[in-house]
Amino acid sequence: MQVLRDELDLRRKTEIHEVEERKNSQISELMRNHEKAFSDIKNYYNDITLKNLALISLLKEQMEEMKKRENHLEKEKADVLLQNKQLKEPLQQAQEQVSELQKKLAHYDKDKEALTNTKARLKVTQKELKDLQWEHEVLEQRFSKVQVERDELYQKFTKAINEVQQKTGFKNLLLERKLKGLLSVLEKKEVELSEVFAASSLDPGALSLVSHKLEDVLNSKNTTIKDLQLQLARVCKAHNDMLQTFEAKLTAFGIPLDNLGFKPLASPVLGQALGQGPAGLVAVPT
Repeated sequence: MQVLRDELDLRRKTEIHEVEERKNSQISELMRNHEKAFSDIKNYYNDITLKNLALISLLKEQMEEMKKRENHLEKEKADVLLQNKQLKEPLQQAQEQVSELQKKLAHYDKDKEALTNTKARLKVTQKELKDLQWEHEVLEQRFSKVQVERDELYQKFTKAINEVQQKTGFKNLLLERKLKGLLSVLEKKEVELSEVFAASSLDPGALSLVSHKLEDVLNSKNTTIKDLQLQLARVCKAHNDMLQTFEAKLTAFGIPLDNLGFKPLASPVLGQALGQGPAGLVAVPT
């Protein structure tokens, strides 16, 4: 029993020793592992710290650079704001010009169409102008021809009116003198006849016969006087009709009467009422 107890005790001690050795071995292993892990983690965190320090340093440099850039940008911003302030008025003017140009652009098609229509009308107007110029040249030629004809007719009328005035005036003068002479002779005959009647002692029958003969002579003389007056009236009427025709022709050709150089004279006859008909229709005065 004692031996069994000793064996068991020895075995227990041996097992305990083995357990302790394994424990110590494990502890040593754990310590080595912990030291290695601590060393690794220390190196890891050292690396991280170094990297962080380098990053911090880099970030500080970047921050300083960014501050410099910010200051530079602030300065540029101030310059740009100043430029914007200076360019605000030109910008407003440019915007107004753009607005005006947009309006003009909006009316461009309309103006273009109007220009096309104007060009078409211009072509038509130019053609009409050429036609009118040609007509004008033709009319000028015709006008020149008409002027020549007018001048020739004017000269003929002037010559004719002078000749007619001379002939009519001379004929009127002869007729008036002849009429005055007949009237004078008639008056003398009447005076002589009255003296003869007063001085004679004729019987009533002979006196009546002489009176009848004298009346026949007087009637014949009166008829001659009336015929002469009628001829004179016809000549005057023809003269006046010719003057009216001449004046009408001059007016139709646009020639003023003042250009004649003389004033045509009408020929009124005392005791005659001249009508508006032809000269041959002058009535015998009653």
